[in-house]
Amino acid sequence: MSERRQYVRWQINRQAQCTLEGAVRPAQCTVHDISFRGVRMSIAQKLPRDTAVRMKLVLCEEFGCLEIEMWLIWHRSVMDSNVYGAQFVKIKDSDKETIYKFLSKYHSRDIMRKWWNKPEPEGGEKQMEEAKVSDSRDRRIFERFSARFPLRFIDLKRNKEGQAEVSNVSAKGLGIVASEPFTADTPLEMWLDIPDKGEPVYCRGGVVWCKSGQPGQQCCAGIDLEKADLMGLSRLLRTH
Repeated sequence: MSERRQYVRWQINRQAQCTLEGAVRPAQCTVHDISFRGVRMSIAQKLPRDTAVRMKLVLCEEFGCLEIEMWLIWHRSVMDSNVYGAQFVKIKDSDKETIYKFLSKYHSRDIMRKWWNKPEPEGGEKQMEEAKVSDSRDRRIFERFSARFPLRFIDLKRNKEGQAEVSNVSAKGLGIVASEPFTADTPLEMWLDIPDKGEPVYCRGGVVWCKSGQPGQQCCAGIDLEKADLMGLSRLLRTH
């Protein structure tokens, strides 16, 4: 119990889908809380005890599924549902990152207060976005370096095509300069025109922050890439 309490549990109470190993179709469930160590969930069917349970869990279609192996710690019946407290036996680092991204988007205030020990910001969404920018910078795990080359993008939120210039880059993120501002969490499809005479690198990502200048001036934005593009990074390094 003391080991489990080292991990913050996030109360999300969210309808989800889970597919047990060997099942033909997914089942509906409710995830009451989750951490990097375990989950408390409700499901109609009874799960096997005293054995590891493997399943795919979809918290949100946007972030895909978690592939987890867990051990059921406790169980109780509530009306027509079975409530389980489970501890993860195996969970990939990429799935932990998926959980973090899900929480950052849908439970950002809890992340700020419970994990980073920062008070809930006052003054509206602008300060919240600034706080999220700070967190993103703290969590940067790849070295970022300056680069200058063009980028084409499709703003999937507004279904609009545009162009910008890359100002800095890492395997997991981009800094760009554009003529128009973006809103946070805007999904982008991008083509990076790396100056090595090769084909443009295709990637997807989301706007983490955007800082606008004066009217008529360009804006700067930070992009979080969906996947670390080590091949694209190696091409960039050869041009510097």
